[in-house]
Amino acid sequence: MTYPDDCIQNLSNNWWIDHPEKNLVRGALIKAFIPHVDHRPYSFEPIGRTNATDHSGADIVIKPLSVGQKFKASSLPVAAMTKPDSEIWAAYRAKRRYCLVIGNANPVDIDKKLTQGKPNHSTSPTVLVSPYYGASKKDSRAGYSEAFVERVKHCEYPQFQWDHLPIKNGESSILRLDHTQAIGAHSMSYEFTGYKLSDEALEILDDHFSWLVYGGAPENSLLHDFRSLIEETIT
Repeated sequence: MTYPDDCIQNLSNNWWIDHPEKNLVRGALIKAFIPHVDHRPYSFEPIGRTNATDHSGADIVIKPLSVGQKFKASSLPVAAMTKPDSEIWAAYRAKRRYCLVIGNANPVDIDKKLTQGKPNHSTSPTVLVSPYYGASKKDSRAGYSEAFVERVKHCEYPQFQWDHLPIKNGESSILRLDHTQAIGAHSMSYEFTGYKLSDEALEILDDHFSWLVYGGAPENSLLHDFRSLIEETIT
């Protein structure tokens, strides 16, 4: 893959490499359903049944969800919607996106004796991923302005990183490090693409993520050198 001269990917001999192994290593490129975390979610509550004797379905009401909202425990039994009284049903808009695996999906094994008799979700494994968003405008998306993409390409923002994904018909994309989130580390949560970042690319990504979390690109890093070079070139 050929990258333009003014992007940090050119500092690596190989940014993307083949990854035929089906394991969730750091830097793996996968597909996963990612919610629009910046949108307000909705709650949905069962309020009645079309058929009074059918416990498998119900009429529901959907309302915008607020963190300060009070909910009453439902006395309407619905087989498909059982939950503890302290929980609610929430719905988010989501889209299947390309994602970068940020965290290792192989944590230290937990002694089963320590979790015996407890809910599986309390300790079930997850993996941290960051989603990519298409940069160009299409009928189904607004995309980003060319001026903004250019600034992201020059690493002006800690929360964004520009890239050109190695997939078929790949296009200009923006990695949202500030949308990093956990997904389930089970096969129903993701799909492999067969690619991952090289070790050189991972080193740069780690510096970029450190910049977002701690502030400031680490000194003596390729990211720091690239940003300094871009500033000198532009000015």
